[in-house]
Amino acid sequence: MASGQYCSTVRAIKEPEKGGSMTGPSPVDRGKPGSKIHALSDRAGLPLAVAISAANTNDSYALKPLVMAIPAITSRRGPRRRKPAKLHADKAYDQPELRHWVRDRGIKVRIARKGIESSQKLGKHRWVIERTMAWFTGYRRLTLRYERKAEHFLAFLILGASLTCYKKLRKLTT
Repeated sequence: MASGQYCSTVRAIKEPEKGGSMTGPSPVDRGKPGSKIHALSDRAGLPLAVAISAANTNDSYALKPLVMAIPAITSRRGPRRRKPAKLHADKAYDQPELRHWVRDRGIKVRIARKGIESSQKLGKHRWVIERTMAWFTGYRRLTLRYERKAEHFLAFLILGASLTCYKKLRKLTT
């Protein structure tokens, strides 16, 4: 057996190193390195924009890039819409700066307030995004992060969002 083949076999058997870009210690999983999936969906639960971040970053940092990434929505029946009418979010996004930033873009803000509103009131809207995240977990590559590079994991996430949209829109047209 040639030495090159032996080395490649040893490297394949060796356990890969943990971590990679866009990972951090998870606050809910004993400090294991991991990533968060962030998604912005429409009222039907179709993902409009997706992103990833390290597990130890605050959710509020992901809101601005997600809102800016919403593509222009075209319609045969009316004018082009570039923004949603309302944004529902949980208490993790309760910051005055974010509220003003979203309002400046002409979007009504429905963010639960820390210490004031119970999460039960937001529950009638929250199930939509929770269902979208459940659709993502139907794809094995998104349940656990196997990829070392964040770009590869993000590519699989975008592919999963595209497949989800295709499946749901195909179901509506038939």
